[in-house]
Amino acid sequence: MESTGAKFDVTKLDLWYGQTQALNQVSMKIEANSITALIGPSGCGKSTFLRVLDRMNDLIDGVRVEGTVLYDGADIFGSADVIDLRKRIGMVFQKPNPFPMSVFDNVAYGPRVHGLHARTAAEKRHLSELVEKSLVNAALFDEVKDRLHKSALGLSGGQQQRLCIARVLAVEPDVLLMDEPTSALDPISTAKIEALLDELKVRYTIVIVTHNMQQAGRVSDSTGFFLHGELVEYAPTKEIFFNPRDKRTENYISGRFG
Repeated sequence: MESTGAKFDVTKLDLWYGQTQALNQVSMKIEANSITALIGPSGCGKSTFLRVLDRMNDLIDGVRVEGTVLYDGADIFGSADVIDLRKRIGMVFQKPNPFPMSVFDNVAYGPRVHGLHARTAAEKRHLSELVEKSLVNAALFDEVKDRLHKSALGLSGGQQQRLCIARVLAVEPDVLLMDEPTSALDPISTAKIEALLDELKVRYTIVIVTHNMQQAGRVSDSTGFFLHGELVEYAPTKEIFFNPRDKRTENYISGRFG
């Protein structure tokens, strides 16, 4: 199929967990180099939708998907290489999950898995440069440059989350998916992550699930409101927050339910 110009073009997406339908006829286009926020009450389908984009739902027994998801014009459920897809589409989870190894080895883990071995001096230099670049891009290098070979578990929660972002960046992805990446963090760490997102969207397409509507309003270009597995409304963030077309969106944003 020909590309529509969107990074993702989702059409009439349905998803079932066994007999339970979790997504119902979801259609949306996600533009490149933008931040798209997904909001809605718990259990509304937003995290399920996020996991569709890198096919992580494939790992769950009994999942069935219908509809079309184009990524750069190619159907991810067609002949796509799932390993390559997940390399190009990185995921950052709700709770920081650094590996029990050094800061350096956390960031180097992905490149090593994908074949970048440090057997020669040139390879070692390339890996070190890639680790430093990833930490710089995650706004963490200055804080950890003197402890690269110490355990990542000694970092603060906010530092650990930025380390997880650096770990994703190290495999040089195209897209960042973030599932409530600041919900376990304090306000100062949250502010650092939000500032980082604004810098990262120059190079990446970002989709973020958040329960924090103020955060969605601060960081995103577009917002999608999910309810009971349906994408109720999807529009530029200012429209969603200040001029919603659907009464259900207005009720949710104003705190009348959810």
